[in-house]
Amino acid sequence: MCLLAPLTAAAQPAAPPCNSPEHRQFDFWLGKWQVHTPDGKLAGYNTITSEYGGCVLHERYTTEQGFSGESLNLYDASRGLWHQTWVDSTGQLLLLDGRLHKDGMLLEGTTRGADGELLVQRITWTPNRDGSVRQLWESMGKDGEWQVVFDGLYSKL
Repeated sequence: MCLLAPLTAAAQPAAPPCNSPEHRQFDFWLGKWQVHTPDGKLAGYNTITSEYGGCVLHERYTTEQGFSGESLNLYDASRGLWHQTWVDSTGQLLLLDGRLHKDGMLLEGTTRGADGELLVQRITWTPNRDGSVRQLWESMGKDGEWQVVFDGLYSKL
């Protein structure tokens, strides 16, 4: 007597939940990187890994000055956009949402400045032909002008 029933369609393993093309849109950022400012100075090191069955990109950033931070990034299929939660050693929290835009990933969100002023945050990651990635973080306050917070060029280690 055979105790094992044949696999039926209902018993087939489910497809991985994060295998759509949208889930792969930010994969250009995966890897181990050194990050430099536009003047060529080393800003820090960043490692971005794929976790939880390819559903999450986990970023871990460190500098030689002791600053560190990390983010969790995922494609939220229910909303049709990407989300990032960033936390760091200064106590900063960024919650950003966005999507693939023209040449790269564009995520935006709002924070409050020290004076309580509402600030719009915008970060763009642009893959370059040579395999590097540019990250441009800008902030806009009540004056309506974008100010560069961070401009980094990621090169593979």
